Amino acid sequence: MEKEKERKVYVVGHKNPDTDSICSAIVYAALKTKLTGREYEPRRAGQLNEETQYVLERFGVKVPKLLTDLKQQVRDVELKEVEGLRSSVSIRTAWEKMQEYNIHTLPVTRDRKLEGLITIGDIAKTYMEVYDSTILSKARTQYRNIARAVDGEVVTGNEHSYLLKGKVAIAASSKILMSDFIDQDDLVIMGNRKDAQQCAVDRNASCMVVCQNAPISESIIRQAEEKQIVIIRTSHDTFTAAQHINQSIPVKYFMTRDHLVTFRMKDYLDDVKEVMAKKRFRDFPIVDNKGKFVGLISRRRLLNVRKKQVVLVDHNEKNQAVDGIEEADVLEIIDHHRLGSSIETMGPVFFRNQPVGCTATIVYQMYQEECILVEPVHAALLCAAIISDTLMFRSPTCTPLDEQAARALAKIAGVEIETLAQEMFNAGSNLRGKSAEEICFLDFKQFTVNDTVFGVGQVNSMSAEELEEIRDIVGPHLEKARNSHGLNMIFFMLTNIITESSELLCSGPEAREKILNAYDLPEDTERIRLKGVVSRKKQLVPTLVGSLQV
Repeated sequence: MEKEKERKVYVVGHKNPDTDSICSAIVYAALKTKLTGREYEPRRAGQLNEETQYVLERFGVKVPKLLTDLKQQVRDVELKEVEGLRSSVSIRTAWEKMQEYNIHTLPVTRDRKLEGLITIGDIAKTYMEVYDSTILSKARTQYRNIARAVDGEVVTGNEHSYLLKGKVAIAASSKILMSDFIDQDDLVIMGNRKDAQQCAVDRNASCMVVCQNAPISESIIRQAEEKQIVIIRTSHDTFTAAQHINQSIPVKYFMTRDHLVTFRMKDYLDDVKEVMAKKRFRDFPIVDNKGKFVGLISRRRLLNVRKKQVVLVDHNEKNQAVDGIEEADVLEIIDHHRLGSSIETMGPVFFRNQPVGCTATIVYQMYQEECILVEPVHAALLCAAIISDTLMFRSPTCTPLDEQAARALAKIAGVEIETLAQEMFNAGSNLRGKSAEEICFLDFKQFTVNDTVFGVGQVNSMSAEELEEIRDIVGPHLEKARNSHGLNMIFFMLTNIITESSELLCSGPEAREKILNAYDLPEDTERIRLKGVVSRKKQLVPTLVGSLQV
């Protein structure tokens, strides 16, 4: 339960966000955080339009981070967190860590940066595939690692120095034969024979491993000190000591360091699974953008991946939602639009849909129902959202509840509705420097009726001259926009707030014909002007849908 409370929940509106979807997400996230104690984070599903940017700047509110998709990523998997090993530690230490963590792979790191991987298979090679008696010196093995591998203690000599030359030899033959095969710098494993100890000293061995806790004379210790020979004493017999000694080899000698298969936290699980299917490794390392080790991921851990949790505001149709919504865990939907190709959920969700002019009105209701006061800044955001969606109460979508909510919120925020509305609409229609593509999709929504996919964009302005300028920019671009976005039809509303009317631009086979039929206009109509039509949601889309269904 505690882990569940630590998980972040995203609150997000639709693609091509408007003021309502952004402000409602911000304020509803604050309400849910206050009610539940969990972190509800407002996000945006696209670029902000000029009006929304103005509102957030006007009230000093930070722009929500962009949420590009809800597909499952490595960051959604509970990784195996293990501490990285230094490359100088012994194979034995690596084995003990594997037993401790119950894992088959360990990262080798330096300052948290991934240098390589050591696996159980690599350790097995030290027993099954190593026949070289000089391997300890080739691997530059530290004497203290050798002592630890044979469960021994360093009697004399520098335990921090390394075996750099020579081979591993076992002194089990006669003194004459020992003199023949023990060379300078060798590591010699021996029992309690004094002649073997003296022979190793005389031959200038680099290290003596004395088994079965055999006594070592003061004379041998003194001679070893003079020649800087390391003496290690162990309770093991010579067979066991020889068997364990390869465990002292540093992991860097056997670890895999080249062509490592790594993933990053932002990688999509679909891509990760595809790579895993082609590799036979048990565990794969996760690194951050600087190459530093984060954790390990395995196929088994992908079975328990946590879906991203999300609350949707101001929309309920899949084609308006963030990409990958089908992979997310939708907790709630707060909306005021028609039910279209609604999002499917695995289980029941809290779904609040009311026939009001703005989602912000519903959010304000929920504050009232919970007896929680709206902070002045949040009240200003909700008020601005209602002004935007209802065109300052001129839209037919506006209900008495919307106006009552807006006026109450304006009082809490200390703003004057008419002044704020004019500032917002002026900011929203100021599109200087924007391309036709940007203007076309600033406030745009996509719909599906049977097999027909169409989109509707809209610009509101209090200036007829400005709308004419926008018409000249957007009109020639519509056909290109329709093709690039794979739409059957595209429509663009140039809405005059003062005259409460819209001119409609359209592109696509039968697009113009459908509109003329829908509004019973003459075939020779040059410019499609719709008096009293200012609402995309309540006036244009329902009429168009009816015409397409005939």
